[in-house]
Amino acid sequence: MPLHPGIQPIIDAIAAASRSAGTATQTVAERRTAMDAMTSATFLSVSNAGPAMADEQTHLIDVAGGQIRVRVYRPRVDTALPAYVYFHGGGFWLGNIDLYDDSCRATAAAVDCVVVAVGYRLAPEHRFPTAAEDCYAGLCWTVEHASMLGVDSSHIAVGGGSAGGNLAAVIPLMARDRGGPMLCAQVLDIPVTDLTMSSPSITSNGEGYLLTKASMEEYRAYYAPDAATRMNPYASPLLAADHSRLPPAFVTTCEYDPLRDEGEQYAAKLIAAGVPVTVQRALGHIHGSHHMVKLAPDAAVYGARVETFLRYHLHGA
Repeated sequence: MPLHPGIQPIIDAIAAASRSAGTATQTVAERRTAMDAMTSATFLSVSNAGPAMADEQTHLIDVAGGQIRVRVYRPRVDTALPAYVYFHGGGFWLGNIDLYDDSCRATAAAVDCVVVAVGYRLAPEHRFPTAAEDCYAGLCWTVEHASMLGVDSSHIAVGGGSAGGNLAAVIPLMARDRGGPMLCAQVLDIPVTDLTMSSPSITSNGEGYLLTKASMEEYRAYYAPDAATRMNPYASPLLAADHSRLPPAFVTTCEYDPLRDEGEQYAAKLIAAGVPVTVQRALGHIHGSHHMVKLAPDAAVYGARVETFLRYHLHGA
């Protein structure tokens, strides 16, 4: 279908802001600060505020070579709840857990679960496999501290969007391969699954829809500059030799997203390996616009389907 009519103004506004940002003279850290500020302003204008939580705490946890922040959202404190371990997006070099406060609160309230947002370290300062290892450490920390967090460790799911969707696909592979925590579901929202960038939509949707082929090449160079590294299944989960014995998955793609095909290819790989999968394509949407409920009323439908999936799997149905 045609591009959603509510989306073009945001494409134009962000493109104009990016052109005037003077990125050629900025360091990566300066660009990150500017882009995160732009993202925060965009979220405020196109998304709803999240509800108040009964309890919300940020923890510093030790990981290999440093520490990361983990933020825990509890919609109620009267009983142990299942947990959803969430990994934010941002091309592996942008974003932080603060930007996703509202969406984490909304998920916690809608699904009636604890949400654990993992603030993994970013590229290019921390290249592959740091982000993946940090996220796996965040999952293991959640399980190890389940009693303190009021979490039912027998019902834990993972999820994330874009680069976070890559990490949400990788962590179940790691957990399976390492004999780690059992997971009951994975939510892969507009995921990066193939850092070789080999799918047709990388080119067909590679210009004019906010996320571009050129920007993906730049982000990939930050995270996995070595071509051989991109073949590692913990970098490109689509390329894993074995997709069996993974938790049920919910995969969302967007029609005008360069990542559309690799997300749907990953869903097909899981299905072929016997994994239960639900797939939805957000028609008329670009990368991430299916969360912009103030611009596109149908965006609420896509989010509600994911919440239904999580409630079903997290609450033991």
